[in-house]
Amino acid sequence: MNRFLLLLAFFSLVRPVLADEGQHHEDLTAKQLGTVHFPVSCSDSVKQSFEQGVALLHSFWYEEAEKTFRQIAKDDPRCAMAHWGVAMSLWHQLWNRPDAATLQKGEAEVTQAKALHAKTRRERAYIAAMAAFYDHSDKRSHRVRAYAYSRAMEQVHRRFPDDHEAAAFYGLSVIASRSGKEAVDAARKEDAIATLEKLFAEEPDHPGAAHYLIHIYDTPEMAARGLPAARRYAKVAPAAPHALHMPSHIFARLGLWQDDIASNLASIAATHQSSEMHMGGEGHQFHAMDFLVYAYLQSGREAEAQKVIEEVKAMPPMEDMYGMGYDPRISSLVELEASYVLELHHWADAAALQPVPGATPGDSAITYRTRAIGLARTGRAAEARQDLSHIESIHQQLLDEKKEDRAKAVETDREEAEAWIDHAEGKNEEALKLLRDLSEDDEGVYAAGDGIPAHEMLADMLLEMNRPEEALVEYEADLKLNPNRFDSLSGAAQAAEKAGNTGKANSYYAKLVEACAGGDSSRPELAQAKALLAKK
Repeated sequence: MNRFLLLLAFFSLVRPVLADEGQHHEDLTAKQLGTVHFPVSCSDSVKQSFEQGVALLHSFWYEEAEKTFRQIAKDDPRCAMAHWGVAMSLWHQLWNRPDAATLQKGEAEVTQAKALHAKTRRERAYIAAMAAFYDHSDKRSHRVRAYAYSRAMEQVHRRFPDDHEAAAFYGLSVIASRSGKEAVDAARKEDAIATLEKLFAEEPDHPGAAHYLIHIYDTPEMAARGLPAARRYAKVAPAAPHALHMPSHIFARLGLWQDDIASNLASIAATHQSSEMHMGGEGHQFHAMDFLVYAYLQSGREAEAQKVIEEVKAMPPMEDMYGMGYDPRISSLVELEASYVLELHHWADAAALQPVPGATPGDSAITYRTRAIGLARTGRAAEARQDLSHIESIHQQLLDEKKEDRAKAVETDREEAEAWIDHAEGKNEEALKLLRDLSEDDEGVYAAGDGIPAHEMLADMLLEMNRPEEALVEYEADLKLNPNRFDSLSGAAQAAEKAGNTGKANSYYAKLVEACAGGDSSRPELAQAKALLAKK
């Protein structure tokens, strides 16, 4: 089914839900957001809205959740839990660390919640847990505060074992926190899995249960366990753009490209529809586009991938998303353009790539890395080293600014670029060592912004060096982490063929053709696979 038909099919399902342009989040129902049961001691008039706010939290629709809880605080000024809800909405647990201003806002909401003296022990426990995160008076690190919140939510869950919301929020808190002790984290992760699986079995329409199981299973090793939750979540909360996108995390991990594509097309369509209704969250479409372009490129749909990139280029600038200091459209454009040329091995286009105006230093490093690889692979190593110097400068800048996580990502960009420059200069053992070291930390990829997997780059380099047996080992290592990746399937087939293993070569060629079924790719690797299989 092409993109237009998928969009039509999706709109036919959600148009009755979101048809009225004057409609907003308050008109959405449990059938559109999922079912939650969160009793509060607030006035009866706000209880339904409160549960809707919690459902919005579970699907990370933070903008609308915050609006809901702030309205509740106006409608019932004695509702302490309304301020808990606002504080929960301000902290987006899995993808950002609140800055000082946001921490102050959250702390003020917690202070207000305490001052209103919630009427039940359960409500006071929720507020106390939230206070454990927002208490930054002693300048504790984000990780320490997140872990303190998680431990507090664990106690809420233990004290109120029949409270499904406590179970869900406890599970989320474990995903969002790390103690720094691997054995402790592993034990807590297993406990969170057991808690969420029990909740999912008892209440399959609970949006948090399905959502958080997808997150906790979002690894190459565990992805298959997340498939039931992935199949369920979009049905549970069909009006929430994130709920429509989130299953694609599992689909991408498993190489289920058609499911991945359908999931993200639906999410993008829902985002556009909610934006027309002046509901927040339009920035989320770029995350879905990241996954969508990646799935298109792995399944022989390069023209569709290019259309998405052109759409992003044509969009106007966006307001800062969540106060995180960047325009998500610019970051998306940087990542999509880099991914397109690298995945398709368009080395000349990669060498000519230009930095996107307004990009952050970290995003610019992606462009310089891509350009350096393109230059190195077209025999222009000296020019590539100029781009390498730009990456090194950005890395130092981020270290000076104490942005260690971003600096680490830029260091990876530098090592990848240097490996291909070394290879171009004939320093093959140095190049191979760089990529082998990177491959030890390879955790799989599932979106365009993740770049090219280290195992695959290592395999490509070994194949160019006419070492097919070693290349095949690396391609197969990558396919364990990233099933059905186009280049690894094609490369494994070519490596096996050069190594004299015709049976294995034919098997990989067949898998490549199957992964691209229904596409219109003109890539020479796919044409070769089809031609060779036609002779069998």
